Amino acid sequence: MRNGRQAFAVLLGIIAVLAIAAGVIYLAVPAHSLPSFVPGYVKQAGAKTHSRRGLAGVAVGVVLLVISVVIARSGRRRRRWR
Repeated sequence: MRNGRQAFAVLLGIIAVLAIAAGVIYLAVPAHSLPSFVPGYVKQAGAKTHSRRGLAGVAVGVVLLVISVVIARSGRRRRRWR
């Protein structure tokens, strides 16, 4: 069962990093410069950025990263020094 937990923690970690990266891209790149496959792409040239989507992406990424770390650490046994 430990291998399943470890794989799930790694998968959540990868998804978390991707969500954080997408959030940063939404915050840093103007809407007209986003790739066309990204939701929120507009053809008009403007300086609008997607702050809510960016913040949501970063927040979801951080939450998933914390969950991933908790799952990864919960399977470890603690050593007691005597």
